[in-house]
Amino acid sequence: MWSVWWVWMVAALALAFVEVLAPAQIFLGFAIGAAVTGIALLLGVPSMATSLPLTLIVFAIASLVAWIVVRKVVGVRPGQVKVWDRDINED
Repeated sequence: MWSVWWVWMVAALALAFVEVLAPAQIFLGFAIGAAVTGIALLLGVPSMATSLPLTLIVFAIASLVAWIVVRKVVGVRPGQVKVWDRDINED
């Protein structure tokens, strides 16, 4: 089941949907990693279809790289600081 390309694409869509519901930029990295893995399986990378550990390693590396790129592109800008005026626990 994990060697089927469309399973990874469905997982990518599901993770992208979760990113819309909980925008934290972490799920987008996982969605891109799942899409990259699905595309690699669709293109027929020979050793990925037979090796689950290799498939998971490709997913992990692609997700990490995608998360780093997304964080650099849309993350916190240099010099941007969040200043808290009020503590939620103070009444």
